[in-house]
Amino acid sequence: MKIGIFSIPDLPLGKHNIKDQRLDEVDNLVKAKKKTYVQVELVGQDAALEADAILVLSDSRIDLILKDLEFVETRLSRTEEEKEKMLLNKLKLILEKEELIFNAGLSPEEKQAIAGFGLLTNKPIIVAEKQELNDPDNLLARVLKESGFISFFTTTGGKETRAWLIKQSTTAWEAAGLIHSDIQRGFIRAEIISFSDFIQAGGEVGAKQQGKLHLEQKDYVIQDADLVNFRFNK
Repeated sequence: MKIGIFSIPDLPLGKHNIKDQRLDEVDNLVKAKKKTYVQVELVGQDAALEADAILVLSDSRIDLILKDLEFVETRLSRTEEEKEKMLLNKLKLILEKEELIFNAGLSPEEKQAIAGFGLLTNKPIIVAEKQELNDPDNLLARVLKESGFISFFTTTGGKETRAWLIKQSTTAWEAAGLIHSDIQRGFIRAEIISFSDFIQAGGEVGAKQQGKLHLEQKDYVIQDADLVNFRFNK
């Protein structure tokens, strides 16, 4: 995942591990040789259009809106298509109210029509206060959550405890493909233990003994912090 950093020089660009206390708790029980957190990439505002979300300080939020408004007004002055004019005028009204296009409830058709416009506020915009910069881990974790991302965990035979980043509403079959295309291709089922059940039972063995492991098919929607083991044909 890429996070666009807009006018926040205090946050160094590049790749960052997002520490997760829940993964730490799982790893304390598993005692794997390796622990791998979710990793995100922070990119500058010149690459913000490539980002999945944008992080901005509260006093710079209006700058994003003004950039989009300038684009919309310029395009509106040049287009001759009535349908596009109507949509651009709608965007103009949204932006003039200092609202974000991403949260404006556009229809799927409207979203598709503006997909190539390169509008900054057509992405999740996370507004931070300056004091939050003192704890980048918590701040970036909030960016993930408010952008609609969650994590699931895997433990592989004591070798590695790992967090995987997915969008909310991701199915087990889709999550399997994130790990490896072979797992997705040969998917049989997903063995799921919720995070709370895993911790309460003292690990996988205890969770199985207490009947807390449940078998799910491809269409199961992964929940935040689920412990997942994929069974697949090799």
